[in-house]
Amino acid sequence: MRPPIVIILAAGEGTRMKSSTPKVLHEIAGRSLLGHVIEAAATIEPEHLVVVVGHGGESVNAHLEEVAPWVITVEQTERNGTGHAVRIALEFLVERGVEIGESPVVVLTGDTPLLTGASLINMLKQHVEAGAQASVLTTEFDNPFGYGRIIRSGNQVVGIVEEKDATSQQREIREINSGMYSFGGASLQEAITGLNRNNSQGEEYLTDVIAILTSRGETVIGVTAQDSSDILGINDRAQLSCAAAIMRDRINANWMKAGVTMLDPASTWIDVDAELAPDVTLLPQTILRGPTSIESGAEVGPGTTLISAEVGANATVRHTWAELVVIGAGANVGPYTYLRPGTVIGDSGKAGAFVEIKNSQLGDGSKVPHLSYVGDATIGSGTNIGAGTIFVNYDGVEKNHTTVGDQVRVGSDNMLIAPIVIGDGAYTAAGSVITEDVPAGSMAVARAKQRNILDWVLRKRPGTGSAQAAQRATQSDK
Repeated sequence: MRPPIVIILAAGEGTRMKSSTPKVLHEIAGRSLLGHVIEAAATIEPEHLVVVVGHGGESVNAHLEEVAPWVITVEQTERNGTGHAVRIALEFLVERGVEIGESPVVVLTGDTPLLTGASLINMLKQHVEAGAQASVLTTEFDNPFGYGRIIRSGNQVVGIVEEKDATSQQREIREINSGMYSFGGASLQEAITGLNRNNSQGEEYLTDVIAILTSRGETVIGVTAQDSSDILGINDRAQLSCAAAIMRDRINANWMKAGVTMLDPASTWIDVDAELAPDVTLLPQTILRGPTSIESGAEVGPGTTLISAEVGANATVRHTWAELVVIGAGANVGPYTYLRPGTVIGDSGKAGAFVEIKNSQLGDGSKVPHLSYVGDATIGSGTNIGAGTIFVNYDGVEKNHTTVGDQVRVGSDNMLIAPIVIGDGAYTAAGSVITEDVPAGSMAVARAKQRNILDWVLRKRPGTGSAQAAQRATQSDK
């Protein structure tokens, strides 16, 4: 068998999504609906993969150029039905010298993100073994409303009737058409020229190819999908949400089988590009987006979102939002921590409660324990940043850099006015505003000397609660 040709239908407007984004570009698990279908199609190693675009074609083309530049696109300028879309895809290939005849042609829909490669491999296998000229991917639903019904005569599929064209008796049939097929190339090319628009929609139905082939005595079979959810299409936001939940459960089940612990899988959402090592623990309400990777022994969550982040072995990340960051082995992050792009937390480092770090490198064993902002900084190893410290990196025009050396002790409630350098082993006193470089091993003190104005409250705030308390204390001292 020659490698298959795959045609993905992605021209529909998707009006029920109520969105300016083309339906096939909506995402679940970090990948577009169309991207999921392309990923499934790649498992059967197609010789050519054609995506038929229409509504929002410019956006769809740009997306495909980014995520799958190897696919071919053809525009369906007039949306005259699924049969018309397949016909123009075939004509496009023929015009470019592609010989269709000996290849199986697999037709898929771009809004079925739960489709698996296993279902496609099985459909092609049965298609070849049966010597079929058409194979229909089917499943059974208890409530098949809205789907085309499979009409059989024994094992032979003799037709597919759309919901709007079905009789009341045909609507009782529970076996439905997924809208996905495998055809013999030559038979499809010949049959598709016989399509017409004599139906309620005034469109060329691809399903009518099945009736044409059966009328010619060709073998047409129905192949049951590996899982009934494989064929679920997306037409509105409710269906998008349901598909996302199914995808979540599939992804989580696979990771748990691979040795990942999840305390509450229903509240744990993991994108398809994430990578998790065995013995990772994910606590409730954890979200892993993009190509996030987590090494063995790390514990993430609860209430944590990681976006394209790297987490080292045995690290702990609690109640944290982190994007495009690296968290080293044995590091401790959270709770209520915000790590912005460009942040690197070294091995055994700490970014504690109510800490924000942006575009900064925190060396091994260094700590920013609580209530601090670190922006545009390089911090050496073994350094401690006192509570309430602000790295003042923005002068109103430019962002400036702060360098803090190894084994530095920055006192609580410091303002570090960039650009400055604090040398290795230096100290800064609590409450200081540091505006100049601090040499290695020095103590920097930058605050006004305290003076006490005696009896100020009694004179300036007589009759207040403070004055009364002060007066009592003064009298008790006598």
